[in-house]
Amino acid sequence: MRIAVVGRGLIGSAAARHLALAGAEVILIGPDEPEDRSSHTGVFASHYDEGRITRQLDSHPFWAEVSRASIARYAEIEAAGGLRFFTAAGALHAGPAGSDWIARIGAGADASGVPHRRMAGTEAAAAFPMLWFSPDWTVFHEAANAGYISPRRLVQAQTRAAARAGAQVIPAEVTGIDTGGSGATLRLADGTVQADTVLVATGGFTPGLLPDLPLTVYARTVALLEVDAMEATRLAAMPSMVTMLENGRDPYILPPIRYPDGRRYLKIGGDPDDLVLRDARDARAWFRSGGRPEVGAALAEHLHRRMPGLRAAAPVIAPCVTTFTAAGLPLIDRLDDRLCVAVAGCGKGAKCSDELGRRAADLALGSAPDPRLTLSALTEAA
Repeated sequence: MRIAVVGRGLIGSAAARHLALAGAEVILIGPDEPEDRSSHTGVFASHYDEGRITRQLDSHPFWAEVSRASIARYAEIEAAGGLRFFTAAGALHAGPAGSDWIARIGAGADASGVPHRRMAGTEAAAAFPMLWFSPDWTVFHEAANAGYISPRRLVQAQTRAAARAGAQVIPAEVTGIDTGGSGATLRLADGTVQADTVLVATGGFTPGLLPDLPLTVYARTVALLEVDAMEATRLAAMPSMVTMLENGRDPYILPPIRYPDGRRYLKIGGDPDDLVLRDARDARAWFRSGGRPEVGAALAEHLHRRMPGLRAAAPVIAPCVTTFTAAGLPLIDRLDDRLCVAVAGCGKGAKCSDELGRRAADLALGSAPDPRLTLSALTEAA
């Protein structure tokens, strides 16, 4: 069976690796990262970055399940792709004691058996003096199998591993898909590709290819604050952290990470509001815009409140997007006899993308979909 995977991002590259290991004839199609985003006219991807939180615990059982499965294969992917992308810095989950989110984190931690330490805010402040915690917070600490990943290097590792397992990689943008009884035709700028089955994993640019799916694409702004070598040393024991605030927002903070320019940056994300991108044209314009300065300033202010005494440069902002379904679960389903889809990381998909890709690969090979993740189930949830 010849399977074309459209989208060389986190889920698509993972699916290609699993398909190639299963013995399928695989074509992985997606453009390279643009050298100049401001002038780029094609599609973009949100994995053009060096930091995403990874953790086994989650307030939702599905995301905890797929995260644990993916994290268990990180070492395998690193070996197969010849690239290290995971840093075991540990992870914190912090929020008001007695809140529903904290209760669900605790229930999941107890049910899963994931090693963790539960602390009051004052205890967490003593354990992690570079961070501020409200005394009435509860904090969960995962010391093992948690920290952060480089999504850019994860995609590179998955792509290399897929190619080594026999996949063909085409660095191009797919502009259209035609399916019929005898197969599928994918239209590229300079030709076409034929396949028996197509798996679409194009993230926030999916509406440009499959416009009728129940997806919402949000613009996101992140802030990067450079720290010098002395400050990076002071923060060397800092874990990743996600918090749930009283207003329902969940800003996250990553410890100092070295970026391609050789500098180390703290990263913070968590927009104070939702900016919807209506279509692929909006998404392209958003990536070229560089993000919202006012959001970057608010994120930097929050970071300084959460890290008293921090010595860091003024924030540099960057844009990304995240794709949601109404149920907050990914869409992994077969749309017709030739066409499958695996999209919607819902702000949580990077760390668990290998398991989402594995499930998408199984679907493309003929397995039944998870009934929670089908188009009909997610449409009913809307």
